Amino acid sequence: MIGGFLGAGKTTSIQKFAQHLTAQGLKVGLITNDQGMGLVDSALGRSNRFPVEEISGGCFCCRFNSLIDAAHNLTSTTRPDVFLAEPVGSCTDLMATVTLPLQSIYGDQFTVSPFSVLVDPVRARRVFGLESGKKFSDNVHYIYRKQLEEAEIIVINKTDLVSEEEREELHAFFKGEFPGARIIEMSAREGRNLESWFETVYHGETEASRILDIDYQRYGDGEALLGWLNATVRMKREDGEEFDGNEIIQSLATGLRDLLEVRGLEVAHLKMTLTPEGDPYDIAAVNLVRSDQQPELSHHLAEELESGELLVNMRAEADPDILEKAVQAAFEKLLRQDRGLKYEIAHTQHFRPGFPTPTHRFTSSTAVPLSK
Repeated sequence: MIGGFLGAGKTTSIQKFAQHLTAQGLKVGLITNDQGMGLVDSALGRSNRFPVEEISGGCFCCRFNSLIDAAHNLTSTTRPDVFLAEPVGSCTDLMATVTLPLQSIYGDQFTVSPFSVLVDPVRARRVFGLESGKKFSDNVHYIYRKQLEEAEIIVINKTDLVSEEEREELHAFFKGEFPGARIIEMSAREGRNLESWFETVYHGETEASRILDIDYQRYGDGEALLGWLNATVRMKREDGEEFDGNEIIQSLATGLRDLLEVRGLEVAHLKMTLTPEGDPYDIAAVNLVRSDQQPELSHHLAEELESGELLVNMRAEADPDILEKAVQAAFEKLLRQDRGLKYEIAHTQHFRPGFPTPTHRFTSSTAVPLSK
């Protein structure tokens, strides 16, 4: 299980991990997770030809039985040697609600690796006051800190975004604040120092000792501050001509960022994919993890499109109705008016996450320790 706050680079890191394991001759199954349906993470996994099970409607802690079902479904179809599971980026308390129940109830079926929590160093430096910049509300920061408190491995990802001095300062801060965690620095995007993380996770086993003292009311209040929007959109040119999907998806991300920035709202994570209709393997993908950042196109379509399917996953500290209106405005202007694209919204959801109610919550005194 590989956690971390929204925008920490979990999906990119997991895809690189899966590719590494596959190169070692191992079969990998991916389990993605979100509060809503229609996940960019699932689309990216399938584009790389990995078997994927998607759990929607709540985090692993609240959909524990669905997590077990997902693992069994993958086992029955492709028999993976390794599952890589990515929990919702706004969730915490996963050691008590996922790791310990897995060990105690299903320990004869699964070996659980050490729990990694990834961080974006720019976001982390702002959260902990090491540099200035837009921040979230205190209760959202409460979740952020709790994620790090339960980490067995803290992964400072995206080291290419900060200077050596800034990276060293953050490393020293984490070492002082979270002394029980191993700290690894890497850049999944650039492929830097990934082997160290891969080996630590794959060859290790969780000690399941970091059980949080957590205020669930504050945790729930923090999640409820975040607006969620998922949408699936089909598009094509009204004149039947082809269009540049790479340009479209980057323009949409920029337009959405600008619409939220005008309102002073901070983006937690905006990610989108665009695939040709009927071809899930050719894919464009764009990411935006801060309101003062330029959207980054991580995957490029090989050719122009006649028609395509767009997935939008947006999370921000904002009213979900504002997110929905921003998306509608961006579609209307950037797709129809500016580029003559005809679009149909096949699916959309916008909401705030519900109060976290775990299926199980074990403590160190109630958990049954299992030998290796």
